[in-house]
Amino acid sequence: MALLALLWGSGFLWIKLALTGLSPVHLTLVRCALGALTLLALAFAARQRLPRDRGTWARLIVAAFFCNALPFALFGIGERTVDSGVAGVMNATTPLWSLLIGVALGTERRLNPARLLGLALGFGGIVVIFAPWQQPGLLSGGALALLGAGLSYAIAFAYMARKLPANGAPLALSAAQLMTATALTALALPVASTAPHLTLTAVVAVAILGVFGTGITFYLNYRILSEEGPTAAATVGYLLPVVSVGLGALVLGEPLTPRIVGGMVIVLVAVGLTRRKARVPAQAQVPANCPASSPGGLAIPK
Repeated sequence: MALLALLWGSGFLWIKLALTGLSPVHLTLVRCALGALTLLALAFAARQRLPRDRGTWARLIVAAFFCNALPFALFGIGERTVDSGVAGVMNATTPLWSLLIGVALGTERRLNPARLLGLALGFGGIVVIFAPWQQPGLLSGGALALLGAGLSYAIAFAYMARKLPANGAPLALSAAQLMTATALTALALPVASTAPHLTLTAVVAVAILGVFGTGITFYLNYRILSEEGPTAAATVGYLLPVVSVGLGALVLGEPLTPRIVGGMVIVLVAVGLTRRKARVPAQAQVPANCPASSPGGLAIPK
């Protein structure tokens, strides 16, 4: 669990470092490709086969876009101007978006005062972190990109919970999804903002992010869900913002102000409130298909 929290939580640090030589599109492409190769190797070792029916691959296109290609690129765009630690906190807002989507669609029937309070507190915590009163405009482009990434995860998890149930081959299904995400991202290469300007730091960072922060984390998450259950996996998710903020401050020297810490605490408390008395059947989980997700990505599907 500690290793999984470290690998996932450090992903935002590797994104920040990889952006020194790669554009968000190139970063997303390499990350998805390396993650897919890692999971293909693990699936082969576990004797799991890739899906063969066209229907599953068609559904994987939607899942790969909202759960991988789009949020990975948005995190890259956001971290160009926003600290990696703050990006990690924004990742933890996905359960808030999931609840909001459920309310809007009328599929969320487990509302209670605590969950409604958590929803309000969560977005209040976002406002505290970004302090829009201290900058021109309501929110910066980078901040909006990070919020969009959390929303994209929530959309993906809602879709995947219905359309991509576990079929006994989660590693192969995850590999197929990242392969699809790689192909989708390749289509965006002609509109990439800048050409790659490779540096040793960027190459090492994207390699670690793809192999360990994407591929290996899928495998570890699958193991924890299988051996310890969704509660243990969700506990790891709550540690991600703490890891991202800590590493950002220690490695990159990012400011760790009382306002940011206070906003992070508000968001985490809010997520806890939204999950109160909310239980999801095991068959509704989509554990292995969404990397670097927030606590909801592990136990809300998110």
